[in-house]
Amino acid sequence: MKKILIVDDSPAEVRLLQSVLDRAGYSSVATHDPMRIEQMIDVERPNLILMDVVMPQRNGFQACRELKGHAEYSRIPVIMVSSKNTESDRFWATQQGADGYVVKPFTSEELLGTVQKFVR
Repeated sequence: MKKILIVDDSPAEVRLLQSVLDRAGYSSVATHDPMRIEQMIDVERPNLILMDVVMPQRNGFQACRELKGHAEYSRIPVIMVSSKNTESDRFWATQQGADGYVVKPFTSEELLGTVQKFVR
């Protein structure tokens, strides 16, 4: 079973993402603390990361850039999941190394379609 790490400071968003992923047969783990991403990766070994953009202390763009710059973590696909929906947001996510971008609110089909591009 493919494991997905959810990084979002909103418990409601985490529950929503987990319910969609669980119904589709994925295993999911989550952290609300963007400072704990690397620790979660080391313990959980996810196949994919779904990451919010707007978070305290460390936003998703910063976290993505740092993960993609790290030899051990750079291979893990990162999909940004955000309410930020401008072309510049999408461009900036790509510049930071994001592999995909899903806009909130999303449909289950939109989310799973993007996830399935990176994990089967």
